[in-house]
Amino acid sequence: MKKIYILMIMGLVTAGFLSAQTKGSTMYVAVKKVDLKSGSGFFSSKNGKMLNYADKVTILSVSGKNVEVQSTTDTSKKGWTAYANLSAKQIVSGSTGTTSQDDAALAGKGFNKEVEEAYKKDKTDLDFNKVDKVEAITVEDDIEAFLTNGNLSTGG
Repeated sequence: MKKIYILMIMGLVTAGFLSAQTKGSTMYVAVKKVDLKSGSGFFSSKNGKMLNYADKVTILSVSGKNVEVQSTTDTSKKGWTAYANLSAKQIVSGSTGTTSQDDAALAGKGFNKEVEEAYKKDKTDLDFNKVDKVEAITVEDDIEAFLTNGNLSTGG
């Protein structure tokens, strides 16, 4: 009997996941920025379009863990991204008022101004320059060059 309940729960979770990423559904960008790609493969080229945190998008199609999206405010912003970059919950952008986009992203993760101030009070010698440097690193272009130069398949 326990197995049946477990299977039912797993089915409901899977159904919820699939319904959240169905064609025509609305989602929101849940990461700082997303470079849209021309296809659903990991090594698909960037198409020059970018979405930002809290941008509202419509799902156009689904391919595995990737979704083709289109911005609801600028229909020229269309392309593929990983489903993990999106949220079904509406995200309030930090563009209004005094909250920055970065602050809004941190607050969504439970890190707000009060937490930051308390942390700074305890740790006065913190330097986040190295963290910023690491966050700026992207490896997709390096990986693609490595595979191309070595005559290896990109799998896409």
